[in-house]
Amino acid sequence: MNPPALVLFPDRDAARLKTLLHDPSRTLVACLCAEWCGTCRDYLPPFEALAAKRPDDAFVWIDIEDFPDLLDDHDVENFPTLLIQRGPDILFYGTMLPHIGHLERLLDSFGVDAEAIGAPAPDVRAALTA
Repeated sequence: MNPPALVLFPDRDAARLKTLLHDPSRTLVACLCAEWCGTCRDYLPPFEALAAKRPDDAFVWIDIEDFPDLLDDHDVENFPTLLIQRGPDILFYGTMLPHIGHLERLLDSFGVDAEAIGAPAPDVRAALTA
């Protein structure tokens, strides 16, 4: 039997995502990408490695062309675009340089009492648990 995937994909891991994300304390770390994007393809292995180091977070890889309904009316124009959400709160939504150390430091900076940014962002968590 294969071990469970560290990075989840909406099409093949929908049931597991639904279960994981019903825990409001679990942080969702979603990479919004596109299959045609070479930068995104190069970013996936370090994203997987970071997911292995942070098993309490839910790392999700979302191809925006396959799952545009998860983004509401939000456009993603640059890659990688990351969405970090805890419960209903958006902690980060934006483009990040494709250096995994930046994401790791950002995640480390969010304590239990991290505040939402209040910026408009898609509620990917709600869409994945619907």
